[in-house]
Amino acid sequence: MRRNHSAPEGVVHTLRIDSECLKGNLLGDPARRRIDVYVPAGHDGRGLPLLVDLAGYTGSGLGHTNWKNYGENVPERLDRLIATGMMPPVVVAFPDCFTRLGGNQYIDSAATGPWETFLIREMLPFVEERFGCGGDGRRGVFGKSSGGYGTLVHALRHGGSVWSAAASHSGDVGFEYLYHLGEFAGALRHLSGFGMSIEAFIRKFEEGPKAKDADWHTLMILAQAATFDPDPSQFYGVRLPVDLHTGELIAERWANWLRWDPLRMADEPERLESLRKLKLLFIDCGDIDQYNLVYGSRILHRKLEAAGVPHIYEEFHDNHSSIDYRMDTSLPLLAKALA
Repeated sequence: MRRNHSAPEGVVHTLRIDSECLKGNLLGDPARRRIDVYVPAGHDGRGLPLLVDLAGYTGSGLGHTNWKNYGENVPERLDRLIATGMMPPVVVAFPDCFTRLGGNQYIDSAATGPWETFLIREMLPFVEERFGCGGDGRRGVFGKSSGGYGTLVHALRHGGSVWSAAASHSGDVGFEYLYHLGEFAGALRHLSGFGMSIEAFIRKFEEGPKAKDADWHTLMILAQAATFDPDPSQFYGVRLPVDLHTGELIAERWANWLRWDPLRMADEPERLESLRKLKLLFIDCGDIDQYNLVYGSRILHRKLEAAGVPHIYEEFHDNHSSIDYRMDTSLPLLAKALA
C-alpha cells in the first residue's frame, strides 16, 4: 500500500502519434493519440522485450502512469519488481485508447474506431522503432477487465504472429453471464428515464455535471453495442441487441455479440492454434467477481485444458475492483517468458 522510494526509477517518455486509421471516426474522437512509454533504469530500451498495457473500460493507459495515493502506479510497480529481481527489465507502452463512449474493446468497429488496427499496425511499429525494443517473439500484451478482454481477443487472433505472451486479469468472458443476465435489463430501466432514447441519454450524460453509477453502467452497455454490433446509421453507431420494451434478445444482433465472446472464439481451431503459439498465456479472475466473469473464466479454462492449450489459470479471493496487485504475479511471468 506504500511505494518503495528506494528502487531506481525508470523513465516515462511521452510520445504522440498521428493515427491514419483513426481519422474521421464516427464518434469524432481525436486521431492524435498519446502513448506513455516506460523504460527501466539503466536502459535505453534497445534489445528489451515490449509489453503493452490495455486499460479497462473508462480507463486509459495514461491513468496507469499517473500519481496514485497509497500504492504504486504501474511504472513504480515495475521499478520495484525489476529492482528486487522479481522480473527482468522490459519496456512497457501505455496507449491512450479512450473514446467518447468511455473506452473500447480493442477490436475494429465501424462505430468506435479501428482500434485493433491502430494497436498493431501503427502503435507497435511507432514504439519499437523509437526505442529499439520488442519485435517478433518479444511482444506481450496485458490488461484488466475490458483490457483483459482485449488481451484475450488479441491472443486468440494474433498469438504467435504479433503477440508472444498475454496476461488477462478478469477479462470479459462468457457474455451470457456478463450481459444477458442483468446488464441489459438495467440499461433498459435507466433509458426509460430518457424516453428510451439513446441519443437523449448520451447528450445528457455529456452535458454533466455529474454521472451516477447507473449512468456509467448504461454507457458501458452502449459502448459494447457500438463495438460488437455497430450500426453507423444510428446515433454514435449504437443499437442494442434486445427489444427495448420487453428486453427479449434479438437473435441476429445477439449473435453478432457472441461471435466476439472468447468462449465462442475458443471453439475455433485456428484460434486455439494461435494460443498454442504463445510463450505464455496467463488468465485469472476473482472468485466473487460482481460481473459474473469468474464463471466464464472457469469455462474457458476447462475448454483450454480439454484442447491441450498450455496456460496458467488462477482464481483469487476478491471481486472485480482494485486488483492491480495481481500484476505482481503476471508482469514477472510475462517478462521472463519474453526474456
